[in-house]
Amino acid sequence: MTASTRVLVCDDHALIRTGLTTIIDAQPDLEVVGSCGDGRAAVRLARELEPDVVVMDVRMPLLDGIEATRLLAGDGVVDPVKVLVVTTFNLDEYVYEALRAGASGFLLKDAPPAHLLQGIRTVATGAALLAPEVTRRLVGRYAARIRPPRPTADDDVLTSRELEVLRLVAEGLSNREIAETLVLGQETVKTHVSRILGKLGLRDRVQAVIHAYRQGLVS
Repeated sequence: MTASTRVLVCDDHALIRTGLTTIIDAQPDLEVVGSCGDGRAAVRLARELEPDVVVMDVRMPLLDGIEATRLLAGDGVVDPVKVLVVTTFNLDEYVYEALRAGASGFLLKDAPPAHLLQGIRTVATGAALLAPEVTRRLVGRYAARIRPPRPTADDDVLTSRELEVLRLVAEGLSNREIAETLVLGQETVKTHVSRILGKLGLRDRVQAVIHAYRQGLVS
């Protein structure tokens, strides 16, 4: 049997924590390994329990979710944790700060349960979870601030095909849409994306999008 995706739930409202835990634990491929109500506990439990994904609220006591995310997934973290930020606040600032802190995804709490579950599964695979229109809007506005400038033009290490794929990823296309656009198999596209991330030292598609904007591959 395939191992379940291990999830840590962090929210300062006990009722919401219980609801999220119930929804997630009902899935055969997902398992809640812990829960907590403040950012400090989130950091401690994530390091102790080593979950595959942390579902993180933004506004929490002692340490807010953005700072907790930075400690778990930010630049310089040796073993970064995949963090899915879930909040009631649909503000560009929160999305930007979550990305800057190292989050792999961003969802609103009023999203249908199916979106949450799919979001956890998506982030667990190493992919990013942001709607294409949100990605374009935010990264176009904040790209210069999200990631520090790179000292070398490391896009030279990418093949022409990989650059094509990277541009389409930055435009918000899914692997299926990229495959249709370039007349390739989806597995081939998936391989290209993995190689791009590896060559550029990027964690996920969010960072790939940011990188593409920083390098002027899209505008």
